[in-house]
Amino acid sequence: MAQSAANAISPASPYTYLPDVPSFHLSSEAIADGQPLPLAQLSEILGVPGGGDVSPQLSWSGFPSETKSFVVSMYDPQAPTGSGFWHWVVADIPASTTCLPAGAGTADGTLLPDDAFQLAGDAGAHQYVGGAPPAGSGAHDYYITVTALDIDTSGLDQNASAAYLGFAIGAHTIARASIVCPTAASDES
Repeated sequence: MAQSAANAISPASPYTYLPDVPSFHLSSEAIADGQPLPLAQLSEILGVPGGGDVSPQLSWSGFPSETKSFVVSMYDPQAPTGSGFWHWVVADIPASTTCLPAGAGTADGTLLPDDAFQLAGDAGAHQYVGGAPPAGSGAHDYYITVTALDIDTSGLDQNASAAYLGFAIGAHTIARASIVCPTAASDES
């Protein structure tokens, strides 16, 4: 029996159903587009042996001049939850910030810009929680994304969910850049 198109599993970008916006340059000293997450960016918290839960260094440029703030996130649309998995979300990063150092996603957030804050991702922690694809689930595309906004602040606080932040910034998103890291459990690589 053929699977209907409505029920087909698609590896589509989590941004497929959002309005198209321009991209800009996003780079990292720790991760590379199309390459698996290194062990430091995998999650000891979620049970990956040797995982470091260290947020990657990120740098960005070429975003629209009308940018007033940024959101940085890491999302796994293929997590076996039915709704993906938010690993890290930082909101209200000022437009004057064009990089985050490695380890900026610690629970204390001391390496984040003033007034920026971390939401509790799907693991319930207000910090970077690394990738942790379950054994047998194949490669997961981890989207590390910087979103440029035309507003100074999201108007939310650290108690908002990542999904609600996405809704709140949707009409204010003017550009977006992602590094996608397809990563499988260590026994599948």
